Amino acid sequence: MLETLTPIAAEGLFQWAWLMIAIPGVVAGLLLILGKVTNSFGHFLATLAPIASFVLALMYFLDLLAKDESSRAVGLNLYTWMSSGSWHVDVGLLIDPLSILFVLLITGVGAIIHIYSLGYMKNDPNRRRFFAYLNLFIAAMLILVLADSYLVLFVGWEGVGLASFLLISFWQERPSAAAAGKKAFVMNRVGDLGLLLAMFIMLAMFGSSSFADVSAGADKLSLGWATLIGFFLLLAACGKSAQVPLQSWLLDAMEGPTPVSALIHAATMVTAGVYLVVRSGAIFEAAPAARLAVAIVGTVTLLVGAWIGCSKDDIKKVLAGSTMSQIGYMILAAGIGPAGYAFAIFHLLTHGFFKANMFLGAGSVMHGMNDDVNMRHYGGLAKVMRITFLTFAMGYLAIIGFPFFSGFYSKDHIIEAAWEAQPVLGVLALIGAGVTAFYMTRLMLMTFFGEKRWREGVHPHESPVVMWIPLVLLAIGSIIGGMVLNAWIGKWLAPIGAEAPENPSWLPHWSLIGIITLVVVAAGVVLSWYIFGRKEKPVPDEAPEKVSIVTTIGRHDLYGDTINNTIFVTPSKLLGQGVALLDEKAIDPATEAGAHAVSWTGDKVRGLQNGYVRTYGLTMAVGVILIGAALVLSQLV
Repeated sequence: MLETLTPIAAEGLFQWAWLMIAIPGVVAGLLLILGKVTNSFGHFLATLAPIASFVLALMYFLDLLAKDESSRAVGLNLYTWMSSGSWHVDVGLLIDPLSILFVLLITGVGAIIHIYSLGYMKNDPNRRRFFAYLNLFIAAMLILVLADSYLVLFVGWEGVGLASFLLISFWQERPSAAAAGKKAFVMNRVGDLGLLLAMFIMLAMFGSSSFADVSAGADKLSLGWATLIGFFLLLAACGKSAQVPLQSWLLDAMEGPTPVSALIHAATMVTAGVYLVVRSGAIFEAAPAARLAVAIVGTVTLLVGAWIGCSKDDIKKVLAGSTMSQIGYMILAAGIGPAGYAFAIFHLLTHGFFKANMFLGAGSVMHGMNDDVNMRHYGGLAKVMRITFLTFAMGYLAIIGFPFFSGFYSKDHIIEAAWEAQPVLGVLALIGAGVTAFYMTRLMLMTFFGEKRWREGVHPHESPVVMWIPLVLLAIGSIIGGMVLNAWIGKWLAPIGAEAPENPSWLPHWSLIGIITLVVVAAGVVLSWYIFGRKEKPVPDEAPEKVSIVTTIGRHDLYGDTINNTIFVTPSKLLGQGVALLDEKAIDPATEAGAHAVSWTGDKVRGLQNGYVRTYGLTMAVGVILIGAALVLSQLV
């Protein structure tokens, strides 16, 4: 069974850990409440908030780093939320090796995205409201990862859902954006049901939803209950992290401003499912079937996301499919168990750098191309947007696993761990790496190389300094992040149940699987160049109508919406229409008939109430006679 750290009571600086959440939360409230008063400075105040939280998180991280491994969990009890019978629910925070890494990612990358947004949203009339929502998103995600119980985590979980709805549908005057926000909100509510049901069982079984109590009691659960909780937690993770079968909202989420896409895909929302599974390791250790299901869902999703990425011409949707795929790798690693936990978090952190880098890079390209997202209208941008090209290229090399870039360390670990755990999963993860190299090379070739395919009136140009400085910072993380983390992350996460690899080093661990992975990646790059990079076969500026069935399926997102409409939406509509018809044709007439009967009876009886004393006297006399007769008859009988 997993061994977990026992939190020590917060002292000194740790007593102020709640400020990491409060600062962005309060700023978001001020910008929304004060409104136009803050228009001139609200965006600067909102940008300072995650920076301040990051500074605090860095101080806590360094403090934990200096502590003994057994003391690297600090609990901060804030107040009692509710107390009923044997249930006593406190609101508390947990700062440990897992949560502090997430806080650094959320606030660090989140701050960079805020800085980028200063330029990207400069001319938007609702900029102040946008930054308020960004701060709300950061605050909600910090509640989620700093909570010491599933119940408090659920508050942040729902806060993230609300913030994503507000940001995805930020440009709500566009019907597509409004619909995308609603779709994300509804799909996530399906996953939320899983988390709620899991918590209900925890409260019934343990009388508590705190991580400490659940972890301590997990090995005492029956296999059936442990498996049920595990599957409910998996459902929750699928909703938040856009895993099959709850993945269809993620591509529609591209309707929001590009900084939102970077925040959702790199630092916040989609990472929540990975955090939930790793934090719930004790439950999944007690439920092998649920843990296997996690690995299978991750494997299927990494292939589905890669398939979609190969088929799209919209640069943001290619990256969205890529996110789905990369989160699939993380879920796969988490499903392997303790041997994969460190690798799941490792890849989550490196992905935070290179995916934010590429999403913001895509926003820079759109900025120079009059907001055109179609890669078939790009080409030749490497010469006119050199900084965007070079920084984007660092993210590209990281995600395909080019040697010594961040993804080379983190993703190869997952492929090797999957191979050791179950060769079938390892082979499929290896295929996913080759497909990733194919579609990302396709994106690079169509965007930055080849002949110009620009629309009339488009004059590409480099983004302003406030937008490209964040790209440079994230590009640096894409280059060195893997090398830095590879040496110590396994040992760092060992106290929360992860198995630390032997002899960690700054240098990569070369293995046969790693070499095979490089060969497969190289094959994907070469194949993509052969199809999209040759001068004798230029990329057409319009998508061909006749394509393979594989591409057609990918263009339609593997018909996820069609399946959902067929299985859920259409039957629900028919059920609603049937209930409405029943209400109209049966229930309403029956109700109205009763009302008419009462009304008719009232009309008839009303004649007896004529106001004459003689009539009332006669009625009383008749009544007395009838009652008397009834009494006499009762005696005779």
